[in-house]
Amino acid sequence: MKKALMTASAIAMAAVGFMGCSKNAGTSVTLNKDKPLVFFNRQPSDPTNGQVDMDAMNWNDKTFYVGFDAAGGGAVQGSLIVDWLAEQDASKIDRNGDGVLGYVLCMGDAGHNDSQARTKGIRVALGTWNDSYDAGNVKEGSVKIGGKTLKVVELEGKYMTGTDGSTWNANAATDAMGGWATKYGTQLDMVVSNNDGMAMGCLQASNYPAGVPVFGYDANADAIEAIGAGKMTGTVSQNVDAQATATLQVIRNLLDGETGDAVHTKGITEADRYGNKISAPVDYIVATKALLAQNAGVNSKNWQDYKAGSRDKGIKQTNAEKKKVILSIYNSADNFLSSSYLPALQYYAPLLNLDLTIVQGDGQNEASCLDKFTNLNSFDAYAINMVKTNSASNYTDKLKY
Repeated sequence: MKKALMTASAIAMAAVGFMGCSKNAGTSVTLNKDKPLVFFNRQPSDPTNGQVDMDAMNWNDKTFYVGFDAAGGGAVQGSLIVDWLAEQDASKIDRNGDGVLGYVLCMGDAGHNDSQARTKGIRVALGTWNDSYDAGNVKEGSVKIGGKTLKVVELEGKYMTGTDGSTWNANAATDAMGGWATKYGTQLDMVVSNNDGMAMGCLQASNYPAGVPVFGYDANADAIEAIGAGKMTGTVSQNVDAQATATLQVIRNLLDGETGDAVHTKGITEADRYGNKISAPVDYIVATKALLAQNAGVNSKNWQDYKAGSRDKGIKQTNAEKKKVILSIYNSADNFLSSSYLPALQYYAPLLNLDLTIVQGDGQNEASCLDKFTNLNSFDAYAINMVKTNSASNYTDKLKY
């Protein structure tokens, strides 16, 4: 009897030992909560006041955000507009000669920091900022056009929400523009948009007034071509390649065991172990653990520098160990993400030996992304683009174990 008990104990110990080595002998399994987590394009934050969600950013020591300088970008868009106006003939811009520059504003998402920053940047530059991001809450401004000072009036601002509830909607912008052109006639001297998709949507209106300048934001390929063709006046590049490479580079650094400053400098401001380094400038904000690509204005003078097809030559094929990453995109129909960001990610990921599994939502319901954010144990890292900026906890809750 004693011998039988000893045999059973030995069998049990052997079984435990076998289970502990079922992955790789001598290695431990990394829990999901300890893996790299990078939020991108939509910074975890309060949609009402823009305050960064530091609970999300401190989820673990491998959590970072990659995006662009939203506030700075709004200022760049404002400067792009007023600098262009300064070089124009006031008699040609002021279509009805009333001494007033009347403009309309296509707004993105009331709860999105980027939309707010661009709206503020435009209004501050034109003098119509009235300490509010709301549609219609503006004051009279002024601007110099060819040495002549004109009053500035925001004829109307509108959040472009589609019939399906999606925001930043280009079709809604087309419909709005048709109404504006009819309603305001020659009072309408300029069109400004929080993104290129809505700006291009305005140009699709059958009664778009010929020659009226239109400004967007994103430097999407179709917008760049429209600038080259003289149909669109200007846009702002948020350096999508820098954002995409930084998103992937931070993940690569963390998976390679980099720590401290090396996580946000290797391959970004200095060469990494493979000799890669992003060409465009990216700033690191310590307080919010954020890497932000710098913005640049684009117009008829420099549009060729932003034509599609030129990828960052500082990123080359590496011999890094292949790793798996699940990456979510809040809306499969988002113009900027689908036409610019996603192709860049798909170009650079293989070079860094990152195998991306991409899941996309509908831009309205967080569940459209969350329901596909599954099989998390199968991945080495996570990259998240949320539907709503205050939804970070919905994702980290799924990574608790």
